[in-house]
Amino acid sequence: MKIYSAIKIGDYHQNNCEDHLYVGEYGKNKILCAVMDGCTTALESHFASILVGKILKKICLEKGYKEFIAHDGESLNIEENLKYILRDLLNELKIVKNQLMIDTKELLTTLIIVVLDKKSEQGIVLAIGDGFVRINGETTEFEQDNKPDYLGFHISEDFDKFYNSQKQKIEFNGIIDISISTDGIFTFERLFAKKTNKEIDVIDFLTKDNTNSEKDEMLNLKLKILENDFGLKPTDDFSIIRIMK
Repeated sequence: MKIYSAIKIGDYHQNNCEDHLYVGEYGKNKILCAVMDGCTTALESHFASILVGKILKKICLEKGYKEFIAHDGESLNIEENLKYILRDLLNELKIVKNQLMIDTKELLTTLIIVVLDKKSEQGIVLAIGDGFVRINGETTEFEQDNKPDYLGFHISEDFDKFYNSQKQKIEFNGIIDISISTDGIFTFERLFAKKTNKEIDVIDFLTKDNTNSEKDEMLNLKLKILENDFGLKPTDDFSIIRIMK
């Protein structure tokens, strides 16, 4: 299994990239991947997406320690693991919010998270907010009319009620070719003169085409091809993770 990732500030943004991504080992046999997109109209929205990534890293590290000591969580199924992660994430966000006296508007970020079991090849994706998912050729676009249901809105809610209300969830079997991305993937525009007369489908090129798959920087190389050969760049911040068997 190979995991590729890329992140790029949108051409219409000047100061900070409001997207973030995280890839980590969740215990012995599981992978956690996530992309986050901070709310442009909120306060310092890059902070929220980065904070969520840092907390997910902490959760993964702690899972490794617990599993080493007590074989913690080995009997949980893939959705139970996701629920465990999300509960910890919201608890940690609540602690940080209270300790730093942070306003809810400073914690607005979308989240697309995927948990994979490397042994059973089972997986689950949960999208809170908008974005793009392609699982073994099947595409799902999460669109919420520019009013995403940001994670920060739910910090103080009853967790079980919140989790049970989540409808943007996909379980799957088999790990062939999986991509998750923020909605920046829909914002590529021709901003420069292109060198070729050929046309290209940006989403298929990033999430289906295997050019440069032998290289760890496959997605970054694809972004350079899109820019240099086709004059295409994302106008909004963009982060993507692609997992290939």
